[in-house]
Amino acid sequence: MINEDLIKKISNDLISSLKTNKITLKMAKEILEKSERKAELINVPVVITIVDDGGNLIAQHRMDDSLLISIKVSFSKAYTAIALKMSTEKLNDLVIPGKPLYGLENVGHGELCILGGGIPIVSNGNIIGAIGVSGGSIDEDIQIAQAALE
Repeated sequence: MINEDLIKKISNDLISSLKTNKITLKMAKEILEKSERKAELINVPVVITIVDDGGNLIAQHRMDDSLLISIKVSFSKAYTAIALKMSTEKLNDLVIPGKPLYGLENVGHGELCILGGGIPIVSNGNIIGAIGVSGGSIDEDIQIAQAALE
């Protein structure tokens, strides 16, 4: 006799795998809100950017008193995280002299950013987008991005 729980699990897994895993504006807004709450908690005005799995802008939020440069930097962090399917924090360790991706940040037209604060967004085991945070120290940007995705 086949275990009914096993059948349900297999069925649910199959249904989940068939669903379109796509980041929605609603999801992006929830991530933005969580990011902003964390940024306010640590008193750091930032810009938060959410992109889809193609690197296209879904939402961007600029907190009062955040730096203007952070608009571009947060987008670049999110774009880099989705383009390379890895956090920009991890990427940073791979692009220093003598490492396998040395010089990668010079590819393209300034689209890539190797500063920490860009993290892929994962749903059902699939990367569906990315977040980029800019405006604080690298550690603060990473902390805010991670808090938003918890």
